[in-house]
Amino acid sequence: MTEIRKKTIKGLTTGETFVVSRTFSESDVNILADITRDYKPIHFNELFVASKKFPGKIFHGLLAAGIITEIGGQIGWLATGMDFRFKKPVFFNDTITCRFTITSIDENDRAVAEAVYKNQNGTVVLEATITGILPNAQEREILSQIT
Repeated sequence: MTEIRKKTIKGLTTGETFVVSRTFSESDVNILADITRDYKPIHFNELFVASKKFPGKIFHGLLAAGIITEIGGQIGWLATGMDFRFKKPVFFNDTITCRFTITSIDENDRAVAEAVYKNQNGTVVLEATITGILPNAQEREILSQIT
């Protein structure tokens, strides 16, 4: 059981922070492109990339943004809204770290979180505001039984 899940079972509070990292490869981009049918040349064609003056192919912004689902999945967060702000391109084989912080929780377990994504150089590449519903006491008990 992950540390994120263990904290969730105990009950989450405002200010709770989770951090996950991931390095994306060209094969990850190919899989997402096949699923979404997004074959934009900025992801696949070196000549197009050079015309945009990027140092290399960039991968889909939503692939980077998707790191948040690892955290949400462990929490059992039922998302109701996601507002992503893409700041800088992410290149193949960059390591992206997402820092997810719960900023508010109301009496109905509705929550807001802020996420900041940085690359291996510490550059902010993406920011997000996420809204959703946290698991209640009964749901946390169920989560405690899931490995």
